[in-house]
Order: sequence, then structure tokens, then C-alpha cells
Amino acid sequence: MAQGHRPHRVGDQIRQELSELLTRGAVHDPGIGFITLTRVSVTSDLQIARVFYTLLGDAARQRETQQALERATPFLRRQVGQRVRLRRVPELEFRLDQAVAHQDRIEQVLRDLHAEEAERLGGPAAAIDPAGPSSDGASPSSHAASAGDDGDSH
Repeated sequence: MAQGHRPHRVGDQIRQELSELLTRGAVHDPGIGFITLTRVSVTSDLQIARVFYTLLGDAARQRETQQALERATPFLRRQVGQRVRLRRVPELEFRLDQAVAHQDRIEQVLRDLHAEEAERLGGPAAAIDPAGPSSDGASPSSHAASAGDDGDSH
């Protein structure tokens, strides 16, 4: 049971040390720029550590950062080996974390669906203010009363 938690603990230690190295400017490669380490996934045998990161920028910037991280990997692995007490230092693999992009895409799809539903049900004004003034001349209080009646029938 305790063995199952060890890769998580080692991953957290590696993420912390790498974050510290990158934020302090220990790596002098201008291609790395500003990245955020989101997580480190270590295999159960502690041989490979997959370091997931995010950054702002286009595809060219992402390629440049990936290449800079690959160039810096031997240095970073040595530094991790000096700071984290392990019999064997895991191989580091840097990967762009797509989870944030996927989450943004899902949120955009949901916003689009809500907008389409609002248009289908009577336009954006009806979705925003259902008890607002109407063209039939009824008072807002009569709309509120009928809206309350509809709410009870569901």
C-alpha cells in the first residue's frame, strides 16, 4: 500500500525542485521562457518522470519551448539527482499539458450550447430577463406570477 503512494510523493518532489530551478533562472536557455509545471507523473518503478507543463503562445512558441526543455533535460536531471534522494534518478520527459486546452474547448462548447438554447427559446433577451416588459401590455407582476406558477408545475 505504501509503495503505491511513493511515485506520487517522488513526483511532487521532482515538480517542486524543477519549478524552483526554472523560476530561479538556473537554466539559461532563452527558449524556455515562462512555463508552469502542472504535474509530474512517475512510473511505479520510478524509472521515468513525465513532466507536464503549460505555456502561453502559439504552436511555434510551443515547439521552441519543447526543444529548449529537451536541451536542458540532462542538466535538470543532474540537479534533481542532487536534490532528491533516490537510488536512481528517473529519466525526465517533458510534455505539453493539453488538459487546460481541452477544458477551455469544453467550456466554449457549453457556452455555445447555452447560447443556441437561449435563441431557440425566444432569443437572448428572453433568457436574460424573462419577467421583463412584453408586447401584450401585461404588467411585470403578472409575468412574475405566471413564472412562479410554471415553476411549481415542474
